[in-house]
Amino acid sequence: LRGKKIATELVNFTTRYLKERDIEAQIDFSWGATEAKVVEGLADAAVELTETGSTIRAHGLRIICDILYTHTHLIANRDAMADPTKRKKIDQISMLLQAALTARHKVLIKMNIPKERVDDILATLPSQQSPTVNHLYKSEWLAVESMVDRHEVRDLIPQLKAMGAEGILEHGLEKVV
Repeated sequence: LRGKKIATELVNFTTRYLKERDIEAQIDFSWGATEAKVVEGLADAAVELTETGSTIRAHGLRIICDILYTHTHLIANRDAMADPTKRKKIDQISMLLQAALTARHKVLIKMNIPKERVDDILATLPSQQSPTVNHLYKSEWLAVESMVDRHEVRDLIPQLKAMGAEGILEHGLEKVV
């Protein structure tokens, strides 16, 4: 990267990182779409925040170095935690953040199933407590929904379809409390 142009939203961090390694480069602030600047030839490299790197790879780029790993923490000072009103708000924020983190790993599966297959299908279907089952109006079919782990879906949906489920829907979740 010596002598190259680097696009980033993290100018101070990138400057400090390169200086610690005795690398002189031109660091330009980027207002977003940082990886596109490399693709378009406006920069030689980018320092970018990424969770998975999929956008970087989608642009035909590769990650040459991970320079920082971060973790999110909710921090409150002792005085705020001692105040019941503030403590209640902090606890609410904490619960909602935790709910969003939990939801990243879950999906809601909904489907219609023939009434005569309910026991077999429900035995196959994972859920947090128990799947929701509702009768369809004037029908021998049931509507079933259940929250399941996201990684189970690719095997679960074909299995449910083979057992007679129809109209299978998968919904992403925002929060799970």
